[in-house]
Amino acid sequence: MTDTSKHSTDDEAVERVLANADRRTEARVFGAAQALQDAATAGYGSGDGDQWDLEDRHALRRVQGLSTELEDVTEVEYRQLRLENVVLVGVYPQGAQEDAENSLRELAALAETAGAVVLDGVLQRRPHPDAATYIGRGKAQELKDIVAATGADTVIADTELAPSQRRALEDVVKVKVIDRTTVILDIFSQHAKSREGKAQVELAQLEYLLPRLRGWGESMSRQAGGQVGAGGAGMGSRGPGETKIELDRRRIRTKMALLRKQIRDFAPGREAKRAERKRNTIPSVAIAGYTNAGKSSLLNALTSAGVLVENALFATLDATVRRSETADGRVYTLTDTVGFVRNLPHQLVEAFRSTLEEVGDADVVLHVVDGSHPDPAGQLQTVRDVMGDVGVRDMPEIVVFNKADLIDDDERLVLRGLEPKAHFVSSRSGEGIAELRAAIEEALPTPAVEVTAVIPYDRGDLVAAIHETGMLLSVDHREDGTAVHARVSERLAAELAEFATAD
Repeated sequence: MTDTSKHSTDDEAVERVLANADRRTEARVFGAAQALQDAATAGYGSGDGDQWDLEDRHALRRVQGLSTELEDVTEVEYRQLRLENVVLVGVYPQGAQEDAENSLRELAALAETAGAVVLDGVLQRRPHPDAATYIGRGKAQELKDIVAATGADTVIADTELAPSQRRALEDVVKVKVIDRTTVILDIFSQHAKSREGKAQVELAQLEYLLPRLRGWGESMSRQAGGQVGAGGAGMGSRGPGETKIELDRRRIRTKMALLRKQIRDFAPGREAKRAERKRNTIPSVAIAGYTNAGKSSLLNALTSAGVLVENALFATLDATVRRSETADGRVYTLTDTVGFVRNLPHQLVEAFRSTLEEVGDADVVLHVVDGSHPDPAGQLQTVRDVMGDVGVRDMPEIVVFNKADLIDDDERLVLRGLEPKAHFVSSRSGEGIAELRAAIEEALPTPAVEVTAVIPYDRGDLVAAIHETGMLLSVDHREDGTAVHARVSERLAAELAEFATAD
């Protein structure tokens, strides 16, 4: 292939990625494309309950009397002044152009969620990323020109860069260079609310930072020792020899050990709650899926839980457990979990392992997929891969294609071919919610022991326990008590044993 035709192919890729781009505007170039919903369809409805957390997250409070300049700036203008202007860059091999474009759109949505304005994005086709500068020295010079032309102050690479790659690329383009992992970690640090969530995010950030510490000048060089003639600095320079960067590494390792201990200390309380649910034989359903697939909206539609709903990636970081009931009165729990994303940093998978354990301990996994996304098969595979990493691959699974109000009939046929038994629901319009509830009830495990008993009227607590945790097959009010035929847990069957009857 000639250089001219190669450049032409790269230009066509960029044109496709930047279909609606206007470099000098604040238009959200990629975010509205596909990774985030269109603003007209992204609002939450009455089924989402009160959204105080969302209002608090979006609140912008001004403290009077602190400004030293820009006295007349509005709050919206001030917010815009604080946004970073970014250019995205990605590398893809032969035949992977569509995947690369989807990944770059997703990176744009991640950048917007983190608080940046995407000005431009470029893709380069090459068999392997350049070991030195990720995109090669020549392309790095072209990227420098794009950064200068757009006025960007940050470059984001659509991968996890090696420390040497980031430094080399930064030296060429002359602005800050970060990678996809950094953006995801930044979003997590903004959205974490609970003590455990904050500790998990900080641990992941420190694990990422440790090999990437960088220093300049004498403050980072080893203190000299030995004789002047042998390269030392002579008298007054000999000391313990620990450099500033070594001190930083030691402090980071100490802090990481402390955070790991904190996260371990949270485990007994979480396990106690799970043990209590198991003791009372309350079945659990975990809602898992790709980020921004609509998991929190679906939880609200099923339970009116009031869980925060936002058209952003990783809006939910802390597991939320809500109580629900089947049509016959059995109680079960629904757990909203953190979303997944392609190339999810392994530091986060490890740090959030305790949160993901909620999925592993569930009786049923509700696997939510954004049906309107351009790559639903990729979403399905990504989530299943991460679930496999934490050892929950073989769970009973109900696949749900959410946002059905945005899917036309042809797309439904394609999705049906992908997952024949999947349910189509819309948290916004309510389509398919009743059918999904019925499917969840059918998938829940049935109590193990079948009993027949006549319960005295002064033991109404046992009848209530059967309604709450068992499956009542028949009931008859007799003169000597309530005759029940039911399936119950072994624990409840032991309590009912003294009232058991033969028939």
